[in-house]
Amino acid sequence: MPPPPRHHGRFDYRPITDRDRWRWPNGAGLAVYIGFNLEHFAFGCGRGAGIAPPAPEGEPDVLNYGWREYGNRVGAWRCLELFDTLGLSVGAIANTAILDHCPALLDAFEARGDEIIAHGHTNAERQGQLARADEQALIESCQQRLTERYGRAPKGWLSPWISESKHTPDLLAGCGFDYTLNWAHDERPGRMATTHGALWSIPYPQELNDIPTIVPHRVSMGEFVTMVHDQCDELLEQARHQPLVMGIALHPYIVGQPFRLRRLRALLDTLAGYRDRGLLWWTTPGAIQRHVAEGAA
Repeated sequence: MPPPPRHHGRFDYRPITDRDRWRWPNGAGLAVYIGFNLEHFAFGCGRGAGIAPPAPEGEPDVLNYGWREYGNRVGAWRCLELFDTLGLSVGAIANTAILDHCPALLDAFEARGDEIIAHGHTNAERQGQLARADEQALIESCQQRLTERYGRAPKGWLSPWISESKHTPDLLAGCGFDYTLNWAHDERPGRMATTHGALWSIPYPQELNDIPTIVPHRVSMGEFVTMVHDQCDELLEQARHQPLVMGIALHPYIVGQPFRLRRLRALLDTLAGYRDRGLLWWTTPGAIQRHVAEGAA
């Protein structure tokens, strides 16, 4: 008999039918959050989502760089105004390169009381390809810079491009992070085993995520909004029986484009209405982690 496939060793299999009996605050069954990604990219090199094929080697990729930079100059500020109008908190998932390039943008989210979540230094690079010592230095540097600027250490981490090495959860827990958004394997928070004790995995979406859905898959904003509506309505049904999490991953150079922003405004107005009627708990990933870690799970 062949050996079983290689296993990550971080958590055991658990079916969704093994239901939890606790609830979110105010008796809600569904916790909903926005992961709002604030990213900065190298000019003319490295990785990055594109509206067009990359420029030939040796030619500055002005087209794709400019499209992504629009998010930091225009799209993010318009989304911020929308979040203010509806009274919606978000998890601001931030490259520390933002502090070099446009610190006022991240400061604006901090001033609202949003959660600041570490997202590596730049999304032009993959974290999982680093040597262990270099990866630890990256994590520590991001943590230190955000702590020095905002007076408290970030507790959550999302790797650029969700790029992990086999050591990443151990390094995060060793640096004092409470949770990761890298793993998208469940609709519930779960503990991950590390060499430094437990690290929580908070569900982060890979389909209710505007990059894979809208950019490579060419789904329209109207279809994306329908996906979010349908996901929320179905999970509200499922959450009558157990507490669940729904994340929405957004990037301002995509949803901050005016024609998409208009659809986003209508969507978030509906979800804010669900919140106001007590149908769901509007929250942040850090608040989800604290709730389960403090005894709910």
